[in-house]
Amino acid sequence: MKFKCFYLFILFCFLFIAGAYSPSQSIVKNTSAKAMVTIEANTKRVLYEKNKDERLPMASTTKIMTALCALESGSNLDEEFEIDPRAVGIEGTSMYLRKGEKLCLRDLLYGLILPSGNDASCAIAYRISGSIEDFVALMNKKAKELNLVNTNFVNPHGLDAKDHYTSAYDLAIITAEALKNPEFVEIIGTKSKSVKGAGGEQGELRFLKNKNKLLTSFEGCTGVKTGFTDMAGRCFVASSKRGDLSVISVVLNCGPMFEECAMLMEKAFEEYNYIEVLEPYLFYRKAPVLKGKENEVKLWTKQGFYYPLTKEESLKISYDYEIDENLIAPLEKEQVVGKLTIKLCDEVLFETEIYTMDEIKSNELFENMKQIGHHWN
Repeated sequence: MKFKCFYLFILFCFLFIAGAYSPSQSIVKNTSAKAMVTIEANTKRVLYEKNKDERLPMASTTKIMTALCALESGSNLDEEFEIDPRAVGIEGTSMYLRKGEKLCLRDLLYGLILPSGNDASCAIAYRISGSIEDFVALMNKKAKELNLVNTNFVNPHGLDAKDHYTSAYDLAIITAEALKNPEFVEIIGTKSKSVKGAGGEQGELRFLKNKNKLLTSFEGCTGVKTGFTDMAGRCFVASSKRGDLSVISVVLNCGPMFEECAMLMEKAFEEYNYIEVLEPYLFYRKAPVLKGKENEVKLWTKQGFYYPLTKEESLKISYDYEIDENLIAPLEKEQVVGKLTIKLCDEVLFETEIYTMDEIKSNELFENMKQIGHHWN
């Protein structure tokens, strides 16, 4: 009896330790970031996290939102204009804008992202909104549209300021939204770029180099943005894609920011696959129909559904079909007759309606007479 109790105690300890050092928990334990999150970009599923909702300064990762607002403003990216003199000489990292020179928004966006130009961020703000305050209002409006509750901007560059903060999770959501924009994807994936200098068309060129080291060292890296201030520490947002799986990793106040983002993304690619859980336009089955010219109707679902899952999770997916018990003719084509719920254990992942594939007419004389009368009316 004593031996049996001892054996059960050892087994319990083993299971507890195995649970305590599951892959995701081990990653959280090993990260030095004050806050971090790794999500799948399309579904926004959180794969790993630590203090993901804590409000923290984010330094130049602010510029992801700056770029997004600029790109969504509808402004002509290639129209040259004179740089507002208030944007010249901004402290911190710079693309070294000069008074009186003319550039276009596209060049400024490269200057914003690659060398992290604080002057570029202000030049963009003045061009689009006329003032820093109005552009910041645009940034905060976008944050509200994305339902971000732990984000507030007071400038477009990320220099330390009171009430300028975000969370790792909010920053990942901003990035996921920005990645939908092809222009943004093109800019953040550029390793280096030459843009026009202050001397005009015949003048010297500016050579801009991207500070994101993972673009040249991590397989599948697509972006995004580095940042550093005394208050924020080293901050980094990284994105990458391998096959159908796209991930975004955010670390705030993290010394080895490149190494840890690479570790997080690599682990995500090892553990997760982007799986087609439900095919689009999938025939489900035939269902009996009462009082119809046909006694059954084909049923289908329209929407497809993909989701990032581990191998173990993929075995725990369940499909719950709810169909109207008594289908009575007449039935219209693509009439909603039920609902499909897809779950991972007890968590609802996806819901979609079930439709009839064909029209089923009634076989009753009265219904037929109504249809004839409707036709002649």
